[in-house]
Amino acid sequence: MRRPEEKAEAKPTSPLVLEIKGNSLDDGPGIRSVVFIKGCPLDCVWCHNPESKKRGSELSFDAELCVACDACIEACEEKALSRRVKGFIRRDRCTLCFRCVEVCPSGALSRIGREMSVAEIMVKLKRDIPFYKNSGGGVTLSGGEPTISIEFLSELTRALKKAKIHTLLETCGLFEMGRFRSMVYPNLNSIYYDIKFVDEKLHRKYCGASNKIILENFSTLHELYLKGGVPVLPRTPLVPGITDSEKNISDIADFLRDRKVKKAVLLAYNPLWHEKNDKIGVDNPYSREKKMRSFMTRERIDALKEIYRSAGIETV
Repeated sequence: MRRPEEKAEAKPTSPLVLEIKGNSLDDGPGIRSVVFIKGCPLDCVWCHNPESKKRGSELSFDAELCVACDACIEACEEKALSRRVKGFIRRDRCTLCFRCVEVCPSGALSRIGREMSVAEIMVKLKRDIPFYKNSGGGVTLSGGEPTISIEFLSELTRALKKAKIHTLLETCGLFEMGRFRSMVYPNLNSIYYDIKFVDEKLHRKYCGASNKIILENFSTLHELYLKGGVPVLPRTPLVPGITDSEKNISDIADFLRDRKVKKAVLLAYNPLWHEKNDKIGVDNPYSREKKMRSFMTRERIDALKEIYRSAGIETV
């Protein structure tokens, strides 16, 4: 997969924040705020948030919002914007100065990823504490991958714990367990843990890295849960022609059953990620496959859930 060159900005010492989304009902119990952290060690070909993969800031263009005023073209000293170019942005010329964003009246051009301190994040999150308390909700840390910076995540989760806010971590599981366990784990109330494959070759092919550490980390965290630790809920995205084979789901079910896991999630596929790639100038060949642009049928999802039920695992 070809991605824009990362030449204009050095990696930030702390991760950038992609977005803070309030009033979420889909990312854990109750009403929640979701903090999306930018940067991920994986490169899943179906990623629903492709703008969250890279650690640095990116320039996004939404053609549907453009009013064709050309103020951005006039502001760009690098001549990186042209209506004769597919996607409008010459990514090889763009230096990510974001002057075009500053003059864009419609929001068609936008900056993806901003620096925020833990204090700044907490100011936003604390505004919704009444909603968390009344609904049994809290804050979900998502991405990208929140563990991309253990130090930053440690500081943020300690602040959330001090504020008595229920904290849920969504993770791909690719992190150093020793530091995670000592710096982050004590501050969490719940973990949603993605397991895409058991087969390492398939994981490398479709996610860009080995899953050995991911599976080891899950086993460790689940053992801690069985001894009274933080609840860990394994989740598998059902991606057409990639993760949704009976063999893959059976392999994952066997892996979970062997570790005495009783509950898991099979996530229905959402094909609405394709246009996000276009906005940030990513050429993903999987976007051109017809099967990747359709929702999965309820019958297909139920058939895969039956594999879990046969293994004694409840799908939630």
